[in-house]
Amino acid sequence: MTVRVRVFVYNISAERFWDAEKPIPPIQIATNINVLEMNKKREDLLEVPFVFTVNYTPAVAQISVKGRAQVGGSRSELKKIQDEYTEKHVPPPMVVQSISNVAFLESVIITRTLNVPPPIPLPKIPLLKKEKPSEPTYRA
Repeated sequence: MTVRVRVFVYNISAERFWDAEKPIPPIQIATNINVLEMNKKREDLLEVPFVFTVNYTPAVAQISVKGRAQVGGSRSELKKIQDEYTEKHVPPPMVVQSISNVAFLESVIITRTLNVPPPIPLPKIPLLKKEKPSEPTYRA
């Protein structure tokens, strides 16, 4: 049996601090996932509450996504996951990745509503310099 992760969002809060009439300055965006704990709900189910935040510097906006991930699987698989979490206090990558995917997507949707840059790196397009026509390297 394989481990299954389902992510449920219970609360989204977002606020734009920057005046809508002012242009948004160059910003830095930091995202953070905080896994609060890992609880055994049943023999075949762990519950993992989390908070995902997006912070802008300077303070343009702030977004918070709260929810719970449910990790299902066999008793032995879940015991191993919970024991590793208890020893290292680091959730398994599959749980963090599942939470990250859902919370990130929700935060990107909210940034559109707030009209602020999303927390994804936008591609850098180099500015092309206008070059003057070069002289031919040969003459006839």
